[in-house]
Amino acid sequence: MSAARHPVRKNGLGVKRNRARIAQTAARFIAEHGITDWALAKRKAARHLLLPETAALPSNEEIEAALADHYALFATDAHALALRMQRATALGWMRRLAPWAPLLVGGVAAGWATAHSDVRIELVADDPKAVEIALAGSGVTYAALPPNDDDPATQLRIEAPHVAIRLAILTPLQRRNRPRKSDEPRLTTEALAALLGPLDAVGGVPRGEASA
Repeated sequence: MSAARHPVRKNGLGVKRNRARIAQTAARFIAEHGITDWALAKRKAARHLLLPETAALPSNEEIEAALADHYALFATDAHALALRMQRATALGWMRRLAPWAPLLVGGVAAGWATAHSDVRIELVADDPKAVEIALAGSGVTYAALPPNDDDPATQLRIEAPHVAIRLAILTPLQRRNRPRKSDEPRLTTEALAALLGPLDAVGGVPRGEASA
């Protein structure tokens, strides 16, 4: 019985190992070459590793972990500065969006964001239209993104200078019931401000922009 199970176990380990190799290579492509299509990065990584087209590809969560590992090993001043600028921009928008209890999530919160990553901010509102009305009333141009079957949030995208802002608007019930990983960073405005420290035109963004 054990002999019959051994090939399966060995094959399972091989699949897991290949998924990890693809994730590591895809993360390098994303970080170093600015690839924003993660599905493309995964396929390109598999081809680079000479794996068959049928090879099991890693999940986006595995790519996120590989990006975090990549930046932990190959951190650069350029990445640190880009991340600080993204977080500073996020802080300015979170202060503007304070009535909707903003949380910074995703790669900018976790630290694995690339220079091409969106700044992702989660909001809570009884009616998502209230956020849209406030944005329009402030002269902010935004685009509504197509609904996602896997995510009930209303998604808006704002093209800010040098970075895109992605807003995910949830109802209070949706936020309470939203699945979340135990280690997923979700930064409040206060936590992000403490993380950044003083901002200025060199180290972050102009103080006026951060407090707009």
